[in-house]
Amino acid sequence: MNLEELKKQKQQCLEWKNVKPWYDQLQKLFEIKKENLTIGYDDWFSVGQREDLTPKEYEILVQTAKKLIPWRKGPFRLFGLEIDSEWQSNIKYNLIRPHFNLTNKVVADIGCNNGYYMFRMLEDRPKRLIGFDPSPLTMLQFEMVNHFVQSQIEYEKLGVEHLEIYNHKFDFIFMLGVLYHRPDPIGTLKSLARGLNAKGEILIDTFMIDGDEEVALTPKERYSKIPNIYFIPTVNALKNWLDRAGFDEFEVLAITTTTSEEQRKTPWSFDQSLEDFLDPNDKNKTVEGYPAPKRVYMKARKKA
Repeated sequence: MNLEELKKQKQQCLEWKNVKPWYDQLQKLFEIKKENLTIGYDDWFSVGQREDLTPKEYEILVQTAKKLIPWRKGPFRLFGLEIDSEWQSNIKYNLIRPHFNLTNKVVADIGCNNGYYMFRMLEDRPKRLIGFDPSPLTMLQFEMVNHFVQSQIEYEKLGVEHLEIYNHKFDFIFMLGVLYHRPDPIGTLKSLARGLNAKGEILIDTFMIDGDEEVALTPKERYSKIPNIYFIPTVNALKNWLDRAGFDEFEVLAITTTTSEEQRKTPWSFDQSLEDFLDPNDKNKTVEGYPAPKRVYMKARKKA
């Protein structure tokens, strides 16, 4: 199957029974036409002011945003409506922001969710900005926001495995919070390498465990109540994966422990979040008894 056939197949999911109500609600929002709106690139990525919408238009906005719950990434402020997402993604973005310059670069965000990071990246004025994520819900959340931002961001309902057949390569690739969801981490990193131009860079973050050994934790069934977590490496194991995948010049940007300041349940998200995933008697452990979530942020360059 070539890329265009794959895109067409992915687009057809908008007609699926469980997706169509979201899509139909979004069409009502698309009838609202606004131009020259103010854009704010702060922690709450914001578009417009409350007075830019009529009461009827604002009600459509609220109905659409609620229809698209859960909002996992954000936060967003749209015409004064505050969408307080489960993840305070501004914390992660502000942490990595000093470590890249995207001006005039061709950039990809793998596992982009609803595009919060990409909207923040617009301030850098990249040459081209493309998000990859197969989720219909997050794509529709992106389209809801981008309808008013009117950016040139492209959203591809594709995964990391499609990078090597994509119609061009990238100068910089972000892959934030994805690697531990992949059953073949080295193969995934190889896909990133194949998607890069010569001397292209990646910036990733992934769950990690402490230790100097070159090993990885392999959860038996779930990790922090998440079923699709496959490998959680030490930093040295991650470096080995990157080396085997075709990268060098590794730079550890930060190691952080996930806290309830960064991840928590809100009216815009799921009924459970981090506090429900940790051992109530020992917050240093997950409910399964594994080490509580820590993340390593790593930057690397494609080998010459």
